[in-house]
Parts: sequence; structure tokens; C-alpha cells
Amino acid sequence: MRQLFFTILLSGHFLCSYAGRISGTITDNEGKTLPYASIFVKGTNKGTNANSLGKYSLHLEPGQYTLVCQYVGYKKEEKFVTVTDKDIQLDFKLTIQEMTLGEVIITRGEDPAYEIIRNTIKKRTHYQDQLNKFHCLVYTKGQLRVRNYPKRFFGRKIDFEDGDTSKQKMLYLSETISTYSVDRPGKEKIEVLSSKVSGQSDAYGLSAPQFFSFYDNNIFIGNNLNPRGFISPISDNALNYYRYKYEGEFIEDGRQINKIKVIPRRKFEPLFSGYINIVNDEWRIHSLKLLLTKESQMEFIDSLQLEQMYRPVTNDVWAISSQVIYPAAKILGFDAYGSFINIYSDFDIEPGFDKNHFTNTILKYLDSSNKKSGEYWENARPVPLQAEEIFDYKRKDSLETAKKNPKYLDSLDRVRNKINFFGLMIFEQTLVAEKNRTSFSFRPITEQVSFNPAEGWVINTGAIWTKRLDSSNFSRKSISVAPNLRYGFTNKHFNAHITVTYHFGKKYASSISLSGGRRVFQFNNNNPIGPRGNSLSCLLGEKNRMKTYEAIYFRGSFNKGIGHGFSWVAAFQYQDRMPLENMTDYTWRNLKNRIYTPNYPNELVSQNINRHQVFMALLGMSWQPGTRYIELPDQKINIGSKYPVFSLQYIQGISKIFSSDGDFSKWKFTMTDNMNFRLRGVFRYRLGIGGFIDNKKVQIPDYQHFNGNISTFATEYLNSFQLLPLYQFSNTSKFYSLAHVEYNLNGFLTNKVPGLRRLNLYLVLGANGFHMNNADYLEYFVAFDNIFKQFRIDYVRSNGVLKSRFRIGFHRTLRPRGDDWP
Repeated sequence: MRQLFFTILLSGHFLCSYAGRISGTITDNEGKTLPYASIFVKGTNKGTNANSLGKYSLHLEPGQYTLVCQYVGYKKEEKFVTVTDKDIQLDFKLTIQEMTLGEVIITRGEDPAYEIIRNTIKKRTHYQDQLNKFHCLVYTKGQLRVRNYPKRFFGRKIDFEDGDTSKQKMLYLSETISTYSVDRPGKEKIEVLSSKVSGQSDAYGLSAPQFFSFYDNNIFIGNNLNPRGFISPISDNALNYYRYKYEGEFIEDGRQINKIKVIPRRKFEPLFSGYINIVNDEWRIHSLKLLLTKESQMEFIDSLQLEQMYRPVTNDVWAISSQVIYPAAKILGFDAYGSFINIYSDFDIEPGFDKNHFTNTILKYLDSSNKKSGEYWENARPVPLQAEEIFDYKRKDSLETAKKNPKYLDSLDRVRNKINFFGLMIFEQTLVAEKNRTSFSFRPITEQVSFNPAEGWVINTGAIWTKRLDSSNFSRKSISVAPNLRYGFTNKHFNAHITVTYHFGKKYASSISLSGGRRVFQFNNNNPIGPRGNSLSCLLGEKNRMKTYEAIYFRGSFNKGIGHGFSWVAAFQYQDRMPLENMTDYTWRNLKNRIYTPNYPNELVSQNINRHQVFMALLGMSWQPGTRYIELPDQKINIGSKYPVFSLQYIQGISKIFSSDGDFSKWKFTMTDNMNFRLRGVFRYRLGIGGFIDNKKVQIPDYQHFNGNISTFATEYLNSFQLLPLYQFSNTSKFYSLAHVEYNLNGFLTNKVPGLRRLNLYLVLGANGFHMNNADYLEYFVAFDNIFKQFRIDYVRSNGVLKSRFRIGFHRTLRPRGDDWP
């Protein structure tokens, strides 16, 4: 069936040559255009929508039809038309829907809207279940524009590389046509038949045919707007959150439609405001126009308006016919707005899906879906393009052609590769050579200069040269070379190493990496201490937290995704380790009775390591059940699932190979998950067990290390202990267990506290702990997250040496600073 439908769609431009074209403009009585108004053939699913200027076009076979035009808040209009092989101009002029109060019955002194809403809530699950299984065709068009933007951003000139210096412009324009299949619970599939992005001929456009069903209790509009979601005005508990006002009624196709104004009871709750129209007696949604603002606990954008229209598929079943979203945001000098429209048609509410229809691929772009001709799009799109959209396609397509000229690419690189002082000091810099498909990036100066008592002042330069091996921007094939040079001015040691990585994989991501040379390692190779923080603690407090050694090393790894949520890694590493002793007592703030501690884990041993060699091999596997994928013609992209990630790793230290002194074996198993409770926040955890199977000859760097932290700045929340001394509990124990748990309420509770709710702070509760032979550790914390949208402050207490401290971190999860060893 799908292949037949696809064939018909592809050949649509041939069929249209025998059909008549109806076009026109939709306005109100005052001549104001009605953007995205709906037009359809009465008694069928055939229809279209106007564009944002109120213009529409529709292809029909010769015959007689009744066209219906409707728009939220306006009276529906019908017109009879006879279609021939000639074009027809047919305009619609809609009048504002006149409301009558009818025979309003006021009971218990309350507005009649409440009884209408109660009846609608009783029918909510009935209408929710009606569309548990369906198949439809969806046209999606998205555009994003700016009204204004700053000349410079963090010292860099803003250049959109479109040859246009005006402040008002279109940044993004895309169209897709896709099929959308659903079989609840849990089965969903989107197949993109055609896709187009302005100025990017090899790109794939936005495909988001999912509609927000207000029959659900909670409306989840992405993680970034509000991780809790938003409460539907007809949810089971809606009367606790909303007030309602009856605005009147109107008659449409013999049905009485009630217009209800939706008003949040309290500010700073995840609530909508606006209007929802309910069909009387049937108690179903007819249409809605709702708004979210900052007072709805919305992040990142200032407002989001959502409009939906429904129409009958059968006498009893209605389905959504169109959905339009209007986001707007002002941030850091950028004033942006946009519109994203979905047009739904060809609803089949009794589809005969075969048993292989649904797989773990939920979004698939068919081969050549982004290669359709202009003629195809002219006939296939149900919403006519605006003049400025046509202009944007033409101008950016011309620019894309120009960008293939080597001289143009060189000039573009000269503009892109300008370096300013501020960026050089603070941010990673990337220089590109588009003609050669290469880039060269290096760390900011503030990350290249550091201090520690074992090396003194250190220059640690690092750069990455990357080359794409395929002309497509979406190909995984690339090779990167990362040389690193390090010099300590006090110990006079020069260290250099290089890492080469090849990324590939037609379907699933794979990589091969080789690295070797001479470098400085932390005793905990996960690198729990950063050089900038350690430099400050040394220079201001004479505390060297970063314990290091030197090693001549060589390592390699192979990572491969194998589908169904599985990936595996195999690796080896050889290290010839040498001690580094403190060489200076230099500090900016010389405190009495304080000297630098030795440059080794003095909590474990009383002297530094002796030179020794270790060779080890690693084998690891990870699995996330129910993993879903986005499939492009040449690759699959893992987007995770709602289930935990399970990881198993085994490391074997092998003696005598390259004079290796190591003879041990250890393992670890972890389970990690994020559990989204929607309105009540997110619960995250990481559980682990492991230990040494054999510990005959184990050197300190090969111990089991718990990621501790004695700095004021927080380390990775779900993989470290915020008050644990770094090496106090490093061990070769046969067994250990650990747990990291946190519950981020994401504004639940704090949105009810005056003062806090305006700041939109998130309360976080959690604990970290481990158990092993003769040792137990526990710390628990309370935190405020989302401070200025970026920061988090924790108050932590423990049963360890450090009883209580404050920790400062970032809003988003901090990533580990581990090196290139898996």
C-alpha cells in the first residue's frame, strides 16, 4: 500500500495536467488576510491551507464541488464551484463568528463554561482512544526569521553568509511531505517522501508531523521549552489549574459550538491561555487558539501560539486538519520569530499495518527524498509559497551554486577565519577550508596555560585537524589528527603525543583510534581535576589537587554500533610510567603552615611510584533496550529510548608483554537512566557494581578510583562524589557497589513560592554513595538549579572527612574530562 501511495504521489504532476487549478485569497470583511486558513472539499479529505498571506491553491479533477473555508474565530463559508481544465479564481471573505449567549443556565452561581468543560473532561479518554491507530499524509513547512540582531556577538561580527546586510531576513525555510503511522501504545513511524531546505540541496528538512493532542493530560512540547510539559485545559485535574469563561456559541453544520476562554488560575504554572471551542452535546474539540508565555514557565523563547482545526473523518470520528505554531524570542540582542505548519490529509483510521510495518526506526527519509524537482513541489505542496519564500529559495540556491566556486570558498574562509582577541582567550577557535573540506581547531589561551608544582608553569597546546572524506555534510566518513605539545618551564620536560581517529559507518557509527607519544597523566585517568581549577588552587591556596605522572604510551581502540541499541568497544594500551616530583613551591599567596602535598596519592602510599610498564586490554559492551533510530539514506542515528542504558566492561592487565609489570583483571557493570515524571520532574540515576577478579600485581593508576571532588566547583553530577577526597578510597577490592541518584523537580513546588517562582528555579534533591569491604560512604544534597538559566548551587553533607560544603556547577549535566581511553 505504501509503495502504491508513493507512486501515486510521485506521479501527481502528470495527473494535475488534466485537473483544474483553483486559487484565491482568504480575508476578513476588512480585507485583512487570514493566514493558514483551511479550505477543503465538502464530504472528502481533499483540502489545503492558505499561506501566511492568506493565498491558497487547489488542484481538482473536472466536476462540481462545494468548497468549505474556515478559520478559528470566523464563520465557516461554503462556495459551489464547477471545475474545468481552466484555472479558476475563487476568493473567500470570512466574517467574525457572531456569538450568541443562547439559553445560558447558570448553576451554583458559576459560569456555564465550567459545566461544558466538565462534560468535555468526561469524554476526554473516549476521543483520545479514537485515534489510537491511524495513517495519514502530512505536509510540513517551517520558517524562522529575524527582525533584528546585534552587529557583534562575543566580539565576532555576525554574518549569516547570505549576502544580505538587512536586519530583517529569513534564516531557515524547509518543506517536507511525509506519511505518519501510529498504533498506540508505543508504535510510531514517519516516512519522509520529499524534503526541501532553502540553500541546502543535500539537507533534510524538518519533519515533525506529530500533533499535540489536548485530549492528553500533559502536552509535551520538547525538552527545552519546559521539561515538565504543559497542562491541557481539559485534563482530568484542569479545574484545579484553570478558570473558564463562556464567550458564546455559534452554529456550524447544524452543530452548536461553544467558545470558552481559558484563563490560568496562577502565574508561573505550565498553563495555556486563550480560547478552545467545544462541540455541544458531543463534547469534543472543534478548534483552539492557545498561548504560552514566560509566565507559563517556558524557557528560551518568549511566546508560543498554537492553533488547531479539527474536522470529521466519519460521523463519529474527528481528526486534526491543521496545526500552526508561532514561536517568538528575544535573546542576547536577537529578535527571532517563525511559523511551523502541519497540514493533515488522507486520514485512514482503520489502517491494515503488516507485522513488519513498525520497527525501531521511527523517522525514515526515503532515498532521493531531498532531490525532488521544482515542478514536483509546485504540484505537491498544498500551501502556496509567499513571494518572499520564492525569492529566498532562488537567492539561496544561487548562493549555494556560488559557494561551489573555489574563489568564493576562499573568500568565505577569509571572513570566517578572522580571530579576535576575546575569542582567542576564552573560546575554542576553528579555522575552516571549505574547498578542501577540512577544519583546524585549537583550545583558547586560558586552557593552554596552567601551573602545578611538579612542572611549574605549563604550556599545553592542543589542536585537531579534521577532514571530511565525503562531499556530503551528513556523511560520517572523516579523519582527524590531534597533535599535542606540552612543556613544563620548571622541570624542563617536553612531552608530545598524537591521536589519529577515523570515523565511518554507513548505517551505524563506528571509529578506529590510535594514539601514542609521551604525555602527563593523572593517577585517575578519568581526569577528575581540570587544569584551570587546579592552577587557581595552587596559586591562591597552595593546594595541588592534580596528582600526575609521565608515561611513554601507545593505545588503540575500535568502537562499533551494531543496531538494536547495542554497541561494543575493544581497546589496548601500553604505558611506560615515570614519577613526577614537586619541583617548586611557587604560589601567589604564601600561607603559613601550608606546603604543597606530594605529587602522588599520599592518602594511599608514602612514596611516589617507581618506573614500571603496564600492558592491558579492554572489552566493553553497552545496550539500551528499545533504542529508536532516525534513518537517512546512508546512515542511522541513535536517539535513545525510555529504557536504561546497560554497560559492561572488562579490563585485563597482561604481564610480560613489552615487559609489562601488570597482572590483574577487573570488571564493572553500570545502569543509567532518566525517568521523566513530566509535571513532577525528572529522576536520574546511575547504579554500578564491579571489582577485581585478580589483583596479583596492580599499580596505583590501575586501581578502582572513585571520582572525588574537593573543589568548590561541582564535577559531573551523575558520575562523581562532590565531597570525597580524590584517592582516599581507591582500591583493589573484589567487589564494590555505587549509586548516584537525583530528583530534579523542574519547577514543581518552587513555582508556588513567591519570589522563587518568578526566577523559575528548580529544586534538586539527591544522594551519592558506595559500599566496599570495610568502607561505606554517603553524601546527600539539596540544590537550586536553573539559576540565570545556566548555574546550579548545591549544599552537600557527607559522613566523610568533609562534612558539608557548597558546590557551584552548570545547569546542564557536566561531562567527564576523561581522555581517549574508553
